[in-house]
Amino acid sequence: MLRASFLHGSPMSRIQKVSEKNRLVDAFEPAVRARIEPFIQSIDVDIGTVICETGGQLDHVYFPENAVLSLLTVLEDGAEIETANIGSEGAYGVFNAVSSRPSFNRCLVQMQGRLLRVPVQHIRWGFDNSEHMRRLLMTYSEMQISQIQQSVACNARHSTEERISRWLLVMADRAPGKELPYTHEFLSSMLGANRKSVTLAAQALQTGGMIKYNRGRIRIVDRKGLERASCECYSVVRGFEAFLASRPVGGRELKSKPRGR
Repeated sequence: MLRASFLHGSPMSRIQKVSEKNRLVDAFEPAVRARIEPFIQSIDVDIGTVICETGGQLDHVYFPENAVLSLLTVLEDGAEIETANIGSEGAYGVFNAVSSRPSFNRCLVQMQGRLLRVPVQHIRWGFDNSEHMRRLLMTYSEMQISQIQQSVACNARHSTEERISRWLLVMADRAPGKELPYTHEFLSSMLGANRKSVTLAAQALQTGGMIKYNRGRIRIVDRKGLERASCECYSVVRGFEAFLASRPVGGRELKSKPRGR
């Protein structure tokens, strides 16, 4: 498992000039965007950094640019399993911002990169004062809950090979063109599967010519084959993100290109 380091006060977080590439932030209506823009910060984060523990209270809402966040459910014995991940289509901390509730999950940086962060009070202001912002955040929250529900069904019903294929495809969409820096131990933790079954499934995918892995680096070499090896959950989860494909801004419909292959 990755060694965790905590975001606040950690040398792993570095403030950078803002460069907004998050589709949820991009969908904010102009009045809300103008209000919160002075408070947006861009941070570099490393893999394994903990954004918040279960039960923690957030000071910011986090919007990934090219980083990826993982939401983990942690059991009493310390075991954990991923229930959702968040890329440039979404945010972490929306529930906390609009309701002041503590975090339901541990949130971990799964792919290093950049995040935008905004103090929760400014997101709450937008939610309280903009009908557009309320619709946007509630729709996104519904999409995230649907992803979690799909993940629960997938973990219960589908084979380890199908689940690894789905997970690698999702991560490849979030980090296009990159090798994925994950060990079998890390995958077993994310999927809630034992290490042996993950190793056997990864070997089958490599023997089938779909992936190559070496010393904790995974590269997809046959995407179509990996899609065939995956369960239906991959296409279902991709469909959840289409809510940003058509969004009302300033009283008219703006079209944005959905993430595609």
